[in-house]
Amino acid sequence: MLLPLLLGAAVSTADSREKDRANPRPVVLVEWNSSRSLERLARSSNKSDFFPLSNHFVSQNNKIFCGLASASIVLNALRLGRKTGLPQDRQSIAEDELAWLPRGFNPFFGKYTPNNVLNARTKSRIEVLGKPIEIEGVLKKDYGLQLRQLARVLRSHGLDVATRVVDNEADAGAIKREIVANLASGDDFVLVNYARKSLGQKGGGHISPLGAYDKRSDSFLVMDVNPNSAPWVWVRSDDLIRAMRTFDTVENRGYLLISDKAR
Repeated sequence: MLLPLLLGAAVSTADSREKDRANPRPVVLVEWNSSRSLERLARSSNKSDFFPLSNHFVSQNNKIFCGLASASIVLNALRLGRKTGLPQDRQSIAEDELAWLPRGFNPFFGKYTPNNVLNARTKSRIEVLGKPIEIEGVLKKDYGLQLRQLARVLRSHGLDVATRVVDNEADAGAIKREIVANLASGDDFVLVNYARKSLGQKGGGHISPLGAYDKRSDSFLVMDVNPNSAPWVWVRSDDLIRAMRTFDTVENRGYLLISDKAR
């Protein structure tokens, strides 16, 4: 008698999960500058990433460079002040402007920016901006960075990157546990690739770092690199996972776990 009851419960739970996925609760985003947001951050015990990310945060300077801005934030959080020979952002000052500086003076800091994180082993800047590339044997425009392309950018700078595609079979509980563990430890970071529309925001696919997790509200702090369009927000874990479980150009979106074991 017990086995049929257990099987019935299992089927009921599975049916419930499918129903929840098909008819999710309305998405509620808690904006960064609210009292509820401050309460969540204050009580969070999984916020090791928040402070270094905040210290090196930059917003994207156009509608396409969310992946490049996110990569530069993480690279600086892991490298700045700890390694020499970092790249210089020479695009930040024009050649005719350099002529006015003292002879022999180098005004550039060694740091990562959206202008210098790409290289010969990654998509080029012009490809990020829409020059067609070969995708599954066909030349197509591919704006921005897909999840694996972003991982390639970070690996090209010597970082350790674990790629997690959130397909239809990915377990939401395992995803949450892995991301929460990352946010509780230092010297590693999470970048998420998700669909804005799934969160009720305007726009398409987007990339940003996560800064914290609040257990009581079961929500993650998305440190949005495009505050011109959307502020930092707390997002319920199931809503964020659902937003990652969306199709991009060749596969679903997902997240990256990033560290620098070589340092």
